[in-house]
Amino acid sequence: MKTGKVWKYGDDVNTDVIFPGKYTYQPMEPAEMAEHALEDLDPDFAKNVASGDVIVAGKNFGCGSSREQAATCLKAAGVAAIIAPSFSRIFFRNAINSGLPVIELAAGTESISTGDEVGIDFAAGVVEHEGESYSFPALPPEVLAILEDGGLIPHVKKALSGSM
Repeated sequence: MKTGKVWKYGDDVNTDVIFPGKYTYQPMEPAEMAEHALEDLDPDFAKNVASGDVIVAGKNFGCGSSREQAATCLKAAGVAAIIAPSFSRIFFRNAINSGLPVIELAAGTESISTGDEVGIDFAAGVVEHEGESYSFPALPPEVLAILEDGGLIPHVKKALSGSM
């Protein structure tokens, strides 16, 4: 079970506030992208997020444009997972491709606050918070393998090299 400190946000957090649009066409390495993660929504996030922290949000996280930088900057900032009742389908796939776990948790996010600690068991499909357990559909083995390899590109490279 992985544990992390929570950053809590509301509904409809869009890709333009996850990674501000003004940086979209500026060439940046992931570490530099991380410096701008959520800066228009929470100016303290990029300065204070720690490796292993977890974002808990409301419905429709990652809506908006399909920019890959939204998932990339959060992963590079050290975010270990995002938990929300629902995600934009494009953001969901971009997150998996980047190696960033996304968890659709139908009930329980409303009881979690910024600064709380949550535990996540990806294979079992369980989020634990203050003595309560919340179930989510366990991630399929194929998705877990992509996440464990650090994203889709490293996963494919590993497969092609025959080391799977």
